[in-house]
Formats: sequence, structure tokens, C-alpha cells
Amino acid sequence: MKKRLFRLTVLSLCGLATGAGDLSFGGSNDGNSTVRFAPISQAQADDDDDDGGGGGSSRGSGDRDSSNTWRGGGNLLDLFRGTSERRVVRQRPAARRATHVPGEIIALGLNDAAIQRLAESGFTVRAREPLGLSTTEIVKLGAPRGMTLEDARRQVADATPGAIADLNHYFEPNEGTASPAPCADGGCALVRTAIGWPDAGAACPAAGPIGLIDTAINPAHPSLKDVRLDIVRLAEEEAPESGRQHGTAVAALIAGRKDSRAPGLLGNAHLIAVDAFQRKGGESDIAETYDLVRAIDLLASRKVAVINMSLSGPHNLLLEKTVALVAERNIIQVAAAGNDGPRAKPVYPAAYPAMIAVTAVDRNFKPYRRAGRGDHIDVAALGTSVWTAASIEGAAPKTGTSFAAPFVTAASAILRASHPSLSAQEVAKLVTETAQDLGAPGKDPVFGWGVLNARELCRS
Repeated sequence: MKKRLFRLTVLSLCGLATGAGDLSFGGSNDGNSTVRFAPISQAQADDDDDDGGGGGSSRGSGDRDSSNTWRGGGNLLDLFRGTSERRVVRQRPAARRATHVPGEIIALGLNDAAIQRLAESGFTVRAREPLGLSTTEIVKLGAPRGMTLEDARRQVADATPGAIADLNHYFEPNEGTASPAPCADGGCALVRTAIGWPDAGAACPAAGPIGLIDTAINPAHPSLKDVRLDIVRLAEEEAPESGRQHGTAVAALIAGRKDSRAPGLLGNAHLIAVDAFQRKGGESDIAETYDLVRAIDLLASRKVAVINMSLSGPHNLLLEKTVALVAERNIIQVAAAGNDGPRAKPVYPAAYPAMIAVTAVDRNFKPYRRAGRGDHIDVAALGTSVWTAASIEGAAPKTGTSFAAPFVTAASAILRASHPSLSAQEVAKLVTETAQDLGAPGKDPVFGWGVLNARELCRS
């Protein structure tokens, strides 16, 4: 009887640990009760790996073996006082992600004499390359040790009259969080019908080529096989290649084969894709402003009709200048509004006046919950559960303003082909004027001028 009372006492104590772990009890007639404690890992729900370690593990020495079995000795209450193997792990605050390359300044407009003087004062020239847009060079400089970046930026900007200098900021792709999508019935593939998008086989030509600045692309994907696709990688050869998920999805959304599982918006499109990204820290795809400016310059030299930039980052003086120079070349520029949330600050390049800033909505024209908002938003497009290519093969629904921007890029390419005499500014105006107004009358911070209306695209 006493043994049974002891067992009940243990069971009542275990009630204190409900939710913290799973306790199994094996009573015995020899007076030695065994308590088996199996704590639940916080990462268990996210871990798809199974190492088969649930049972059959070898005994360890001391009071507890490797299978978390209490072997007697000590105080049983220690199991619940935090002195056992079950420790409360305090999670460290998430480290703030770096916004720029440490100790580095980039500049436009420096002459050779200025670069020489900067080198003599302790700056190191890490890279330099001519830009066709500005008839000058973009230069990457390492700041002298001990000098603040702001002092370094000011000194570089003052080295030549009219020079522009800024930090070498990082930019990221604009893929949002996944959202539930009823794709079993092909619903995702039909999402574009919500805006009356013409069939890819329709007589709806697009001006070309179309420029794309994104991560790496998998040209062997069935959706991109035989598509006119030129890929240029800007990052240094030794830099880790960026992931192919984002770039492949965006490229296929614009130009995927009609007969594939991820048909694109345009038929017979010619894409010039520049991979300006590299893998940082083993998991993040990052583009430096230095490479982003070079990518835009390269596409301008190829005389593209439209440039799609499904990426975002902070304001940068060199990027702002480059975007303005591209606008002078009569090239349409489209950028995603970002997925930092409706209360976030505007992101760039979308917030620059020369860009068409695109936010995302679902098939019912409800705004994507993570999309950026603000007075700079120009137009909304489908951006949740958009059916497009996966990185290796097949297709999957994608969500984020990254996947809304290609709709406006494709529409702009069609309008440019239909109205070749229109300027880039006039094409942008036509896109917004024909949008379906939502929210507050006229332009508003949520939808811009409204949701892209593709029903009139091919009726010119």
C-alpha cells in the first residue's frame, strides 16, 4: 500500500510539469521506481530530420542515462526545480541584420587625382568600374582604420566637386511569407484571371528585351527550357552563388513556357537576367549597392524596354542617381514595394519617383498583410498564392510583392510594344490610369491608383 501511495505522489508531482515534457512511470515491486523524462524540443515542429534516436540508446554513467532515465539517488524533486537535464534555455535576442558592408564606401564621379589622394590618406581602392550611364566610374573604397563611416563618406564626397558617396548598402529579394492556397484544383494557376490577364498564346506581343535583376536562376527548369534567357552573374567568382528559388520563380512568372506547369505572363519574351546577389551567412541572399548599380547600368547598355527589380533596401544616393539616369534613357522601371509590413518605412528603389512601385493583393483584391504602404505606392497587382516555378522543377504558389511586380513589368512591356511612341513616364501613367480603383477614391497609400487591369492590354 505504501508503494502505491508513493507512486500516486510522483504522479501528482508530474502534474506540475504538464506541457514541459512527457513523463512515463514504471513502478516495480522491489521498491525502485523509474521515472522516464522526455523533454519536448522547441525546434521539434520545424525539424524534418529523424535520426532514429528515440530508443535503444546506450546507458550513461551517473544518475541519468542518455535516454533521460532517472536512475535513483539525489532528490526526485530536482527534476522539477531546474537542476536536472531539463534546463530552461533562454533565447538570445535576434541579432540585428547588417544593413551595409562594414567599413566600405562607394562613390560616383571621382576623378583619378581624387582617388590617388584618398589612397594616400589611408583609403584602399577595392574595386572600380566604368559606368555607361554616367560616363564615370563607380568606385568601392575601404575606409581608413579608426575613421567613422560618416566621416569617410563625407571625405570621399568632398574629394571631387559633384561626386556622390554613400555606404555600400545591402538589398534583399522581396519574397513574403507563405499563405494558404487552394492549389489542388488549379486555383493558383488561375489567379491571374482575376485581373483579366490575356492568355500567353494570344496575339499580345511584348517589347523586349526585358531586364531582370534578381538572384540566380535555374535555366534547366522545364518552364524556362528554350526560353530566350541571357544570364549574367556580377558577383566575384569566389563569392557563394545566391539561391535559385527567387530568381527562377520571377523569371518563369514573366516568361515561362506556355506548355509547362508554370506558364509565364508573356509568350516569346526575351529576358536578360542579371544575378547581382550572393549568399551571405549560408542562408541569406544579399546584393550590394555596388553590384546593383552595375546591374542597372548593364541592362541599360543592352537597351531593355523594362527593368524588373523584385528587391528592396534602404535609401542610397548612388542608387537614386542611377535610377534617375535610367529614366532619362526612356526605360521603364518596376520595383516591389517590400514585405516589411504596412507600418514600415518606404523601401528602395520602389520609393524613388522614377519607379513604378507595386504592392500586392490576393485574388479578392484584399491587400497582402505584409506589403509596404505609403504615398509612393503606384499600383497593386496579384501577389499572394501566385503559381510559378520552383527552383529545381515543378511549380508552387508564391507570395510577396516580388511576385506582384512581374505583372506590372509584363503589362508595361505589352503597352510599350503596342505604343512604341510613348515615353516610359507615359507608359507608367497609362498603367495607373487604367487600374481598377480600390480603397479611398483616387490614389491611396494601400493600393496606389488601384489594381492592375489587364483586360485592355491587347486591344490596342
